[in-house]
This record gives sequence, structure tokens and C-alpha cells, in this order.
Amino acid sequence: MQKVLIIYYSRSGNTEAMAEFVAEGVRNEGLNVECKRVQDTKPEDLLEVDGIILGSPTYYGTMAAELKKLIDESVKYHGKLESKVGAAFSSSGGVGGGNETTVMEMLKALMIHGMIIQGDSKSDHYGPIAVGKPDDRSRNECIRRGARVAKLVKRLAL
Repeated sequence: MQKVLIIYYSRSGNTEAMAEFVAEGVRNEGLNVECKRVQDTKPEDLLEVDGIILGSPTYYGTMAAELKKLIDESVKYHGKLESKVGAAFSSSGGVGGGNETTVMEMLKALMIHGMIIQGDSKSDHYGPIAVGKPDDRSRNECIRRGARVAKLVKRLAL
């Protein structure tokens, strides 16, 4: 059975809550899913799954250094993540906090690995975002993104 790995960094618990909501969406589609803190993740973990979803708080308009470190270490597997499904989500402390730039930075790294990224024409186009503690809107966006990633993983497996 296909598996999705959600890797996140969270200091306040907001991004961790988002990761759990994204996982709920993946589970709802019948796929295996694992949520891991970035500090518990090794670059080789990326090889063992069909989908990778990254989550980070927004720090100065980009992802947390801990997540960037994992991405930098994953360079030894360049080309080996080709055609896996990728996605990203972010939380911030304010409306103009840089959520979209953070999500885009994570997506760019996944695309450089050759991964497949699916946008969303109906809602958070690049990936779910939250301002502070995830509210109902953010929760629904996270569940939706998890489900969309799972559906795409299943379609690509055919």
C-alpha cells in the first residue's frame, strides 16, 4: 500500500496540529501516513514513501532552519525522489507573515528533486496556511490537501 510521509517542524504546536489535520486527510483516502518531526527524520526516509508533505512555521519569509537542513542533506538522493508526490503547508504569527513565500520555498525544493506538485484552484492555491492556532478554515484546508495528495498518489500508482 502507498505511504505518505509528513515531515514538520513546530515550536508552538501550531504546525504540528496542521500536520495531524493533513494526516487525517490522507487517512480518509485509505493510505498509510506517518507524521514525523524533522529532528526525527533522516534523508533516507524520503526514499521509502510515495508522497512527501513538508510543514514549517514561517521564519523571516521562509522555512525553519531545521527543515532546510533536511532538504540540504537530501541532495545525496538527488534524482531518486523523481515522480513522488509533494506538498507543503505553513503557519505564521500574522496575516502578512510570509506563509505563501514559505510554502513556495518548500515546494521549489521538492520540484528540484523532480517531484510532482498539485496546485489547488479552489482554495489555498499553494498549500494550507494558518495564522496562529489553526482555525476551522485552516483545519479544512489541511484535510483537503492531505486527501488531494493521497488521491494523486493513488492515481499515479495505476
